[in-house]
Amino acid sequence: MKIALKSILLILALSLSVVSCREEEEKSEIEQLAEEEGAKVKIKDDKVKVKTDDKKIKIKEDDGEIKKKVKVDNDDN
Repeated sequence: MKIALKSILLILALSLSVVSCREEEEKSEIEQLAEEEGAKVKIKDDKVKVKTDDKKIKIKEDDGEIKKKVKVDNDDN
């Protein structure tokens, strides 16, 4: 009985550590975008919009899948 309890606790600890690392990576990407100079960040339910002087980035979660769109403004007309 003790072996089964120890095994369950070990599996639980490992699964929690994997999940917590994944969430940190997602946060760090959004934080990096927000740290750009002059960036404006808007956060709604499942959408994040980042706007800088020369590009617009939209990050959206749709059915568990994260979609990212980048639009770069060119003034080379």
